[in-house]
Amino acid sequence: MSDAARLRRKLVRRLREDGALTDPRWTAAFRTVPRHLFLPRFFVTQGETWDAVDAGDHGWLARCYADEVLVTQLDDDSSLWHKARETGPVPGVPTCSSSMPGIMAIMLEALRTSYGDSVLEIGTGTGYNAALLCHLLGSAAVSTIDIDAGLVDEAAAHLTSAGYQPVCAVADGRQGFPSRAPFDRVLCTCAVSSIPPAWLEQTVPGGLIVTTLHRPLGAGLVRIVAGPGATGEGRVLARDGRFMPLRAHRGARPSLLLDAIDGPGVFSSTSLQLRAVTRPSSPFEFFAGLELPGVLPYADFLLHPDGSWARHHGDSVEQGGPRRLWDEVLAAYDAWTDLGEPRRSRFGLTITPTSQDFWLDSPDSPHHWPIHPS
Repeated sequence: MSDAARLRRKLVRRLREDGALTDPRWTAAFRTVPRHLFLPRFFVTQGETWDAVDAGDHGWLARCYADEVLVTQLDDDSSLWHKARETGPVPGVPTCSSSMPGIMAIMLEALRTSYGDSVLEIGTGTGYNAALLCHLLGSAAVSTIDIDAGLVDEAAAHLTSAGYQPVCAVADGRQGFPSRAPFDRVLCTCAVSSIPPAWLEQTVPGGLIVTTLHRPLGAGLVRIVAGPGATGEGRVLARDGRFMPLRAHRGARPSLLLDAIDGPGVFSSTSLQLRAVTRPSSPFEFFAGLELPGVLPYADFLLHPDGSWARHHGDSVEQGGPRRLWDEVLAAYDAWTDLGEPRRSRFGLTITPTSQDFWLDSPDSPHHWPIHPS
């Protein structure tokens, strides 16, 4: 058995132990599809910069089969890997990656697909996820699109080397892929701030859409059952997952909002810790995102594009701008407590041609929150 095959088996054991893999069909796919063929090069962090790793470097193969995100592009510029290779670590913001295999497994199983289903993947990336789909469904059933032509070309080459031939195309993910519609399943491996109507229109009624909502607070996985036209209804999944946003849905950069802060704020004491608001593992974080739309976490700050901000200092908080963000956080926390501290799996969403809303427990609940697109 090759080193790669042994590492794949080790990865599968971990994913099964973590509960990310439960379906024998997907277990076989992860055990078979060679992730390393899709990762001939990637970046690893070096403090605040990124170093370039190439196939054959020490530790390269082991990293390919670790349950971790591997960044493959910075600042939408594929040439930065070569620059880092030649001159040393470079700064940049990740804009493409091979996602954690554990999150990929959760999303693939949530898709509830079976042989004969046609699937659209939005966000080709390295092509590894498309290869997993092809392994289970056959290449003819899979279409994968990405807005970056360079990424699509590289992914198509990776897929061919692994023995798969799905339809690979350059397209804006917001518009879906009408030339191959309708689809039984749509899987978006980048995050969106709201559900594009085209996805629903191109999914057969009763078909499923699995994606991640791009929200600065309370992001996570959702599964939607498509209705007629641009309608659908679904649930927030209990298992969390975070992805890079669709390019058109990226929103404001928090560092720019931080630079715009003008002058000191007002101090007050607090017993609520910032991590309860911002950490994905916090049971309050999802609800905080509902109550605080547009608020972005950054270091020990909460920031809003309107100029409002709050900075946490242990047992005290400083806040300034037109609104008092921390006061709003405390009010949201009280509301969450009054509702019985609901976790993310108690929330669902409804999409119509004119509105998109979250709700608590059921669509006819009195508790609704609008989904705010970027």
